[in-house]
Amino acid sequence: MDELIRLDALGAGGPYHSRSRLTITELTGTPVAELSLVPRLFVQRTMAALREARTLPAHERATALARSGRLFATGVVDGIPAEEYQHIVSRVSGMPITVVRSATAGIGRRAGEAYRTTRYARPQGAVDDWRDPLTRNGQAVWTRRGDVFAVHAAGNHPGVHTLWLEALALGYRVAVRPSRREPFTPHRLITALRESGFGDDQVVLLPTDYAVADDVIRDADLAMVYGGEEVVNKYGNDVRVLPQGPGRSKILLTGHDWESHLGTLVDSVSAFGGTACVNTTAVFVEGDPAPVAEAVAERLSAIPSLPPEDDGAVLPVQPVADAHAIEKYLLDHVNGATPVLGGDGVVDDLGDGSAVLRPAVFRVDRPDAPQTGIELSFPCVWFAPWSRADGVEPLRNTLVLTAITDDDGLVDHLVEDPSIRNVYLGDTPTYLMPPWVPHDSYLGEFLMRTKGVIRT
Repeated sequence: MDELIRLDALGAGGPYHSRSRLTITELTGTPVAELSLVPRLFVQRTMAALREARTLPAHERATALARSGRLFATGVVDGIPAEEYQHIVSRVSGMPITVVRSATAGIGRRAGEAYRTTRYARPQGAVDDWRDPLTRNGQAVWTRRGDVFAVHAAGNHPGVHTLWLEALALGYRVAVRPSRREPFTPHRLITALRESGFGDDQVVLLPTDYAVADDVIRDADLAMVYGGEEVVNKYGNDVRVLPQGPGRSKILLTGHDWESHLGTLVDSVSAFGGTACVNTTAVFVEGDPAPVAEAVAERLSAIPSLPPEDDGAVLPVQPVADAHAIEKYLLDHVNGATPVLGGDGVVDDLGDGSAVLRPAVFRVDRPDAPQTGIELSFPCVWFAPWSRADGVEPLRNTLVLTAITDDDGLVDHLVEDPSIRNVYLGDTPTYLMPPWVPHDSYLGEFLMRTKGVIRT
């Protein structure tokens, strides 16, 4: 690529090419794009413009979202065809190209469905508009908690950009601060939204340095922030902010028929290259976890090491230095766990400055071992023993828990536990995310409220 891709900020007055720019490189260190970073004053003026903007009528929002989804997934956006966009994202992020293609199609579908899927969160007794005939005798009206919604996006998977589309569908004006790791997806999506009917003052892209990032949150009514444990600790007590932290998704196997579920175990660990919050990072086995861990390790070890743009790629790729840093973190935290796969390292150098992160499987000797809470950006899973006497405690603080069990009483406890956000039963992979099932509750539960209206 001879000329760098220009990723301008997308402000309320249109694209903005700033003097401060960040060079985005692919895995080998070759520059591929320049991302404009906006200063604090630009953020403040843009957020003020969003606050003053008029919300589009609901039918116009639904139409524009559907149109933008088709354009994003299959069209030419800002001069870049969908296939070229997918190749760039794969080479920059190290995500397998098949994952990027699937995510592209998924974002297109979710944009088209965004207005309809917000309906799942609306209380059954509420209506959308105070003019509804039901309000004559008194009714709940579903209303926004604010007007401006901010997103600090992650770069681990393009699919993180499906969720905030629901805020647009509900009438919020949206500001996205993209990840420096992968800004191509939000830039393409917001450009497609603008080309499909949303005004420049309805949805903006605000790349910033770290010093200005909090201004985007401060100047919004509500916000959603992705990140690790430090993000949860920073924003966990702010009622205006919805943190999206580690998933620590788990599988619980009770009984003895684990062989018939082996495919689900392997897929739950390795889907999306193991980079998503819904990938399984710990498996709890009633009885001896060793044979299950060995069978999963055998399957994972057969996955080939390939460049991410190869159609057969399954595993994520990182620059060699970054891959070794992740490997070091893993090996520094083994702390007595028994290696089944990856104990000697997980870095497979491709010889071009990039390296595949190969799967890791470890066994721990107790269900409350701290390693079961470790979540890394590649297929890495910890196997632990579990018994009925251990109860729910080791399974807590989980985004998705797949429970393969016939114990209805246990399921009652899992569903009732507030720290387990989703419970999947039987041979169901943890990464399954149909749009009608909440991810971490429905986003609409955070964005909206009911307001009583009585008119005569």
